[in-house]
Amino acid sequence: MREIRIRNEEDTKAFGRKLAEELEAGDILALIGDLGTGKTTLTKSVAAGLGVTEDITSPTFNIVNEYHSGRLPLYHFDVYRLESGADLFEIGGEEYFDAGGVCIIEWADLVAEVLPDDTKVIFLEYGAQEGERIYRCTF
Repeated sequence: MREIRIRNEEDTKAFGRKLAEELEAGDILALIGDLGTGKTTLTKSVAAGLGVTEDITSPTFNIVNEYHSGRLPLYHFDVYRLESGADLFEIGGEEYFDAGGVCIIEWADLVAEVLPDDTKVIFLEYGAQEGERIYRCTF
């Protein structure tokens, strides 16, 4: 597992844009971290790197928001309100996994049992300094 130290929001933006360059159709990015660790901020940075022009908003009440203006479709999930992976399947969430875009799933630990084995996972943690974050990446 590689560890990346993020010092501020500019580092988050740079990391997200770089990650977006590497993402391919069908990739699933699982974000796991406490409230306020920057899951949505990272998602916005990846979206910018993909060329998404729409405003990225947290889909807490919708579960998923779709964005089609980038080089790949982006499917942004916030599964905080779900109780299990079965709930994700019940609402048709797995259909997005093979829809030819990139799926970013916030609070992915809540549905981990249904995510494919090749899911890219980032654990977001608070760092020691104000604004600092530590990303632990499985890829």
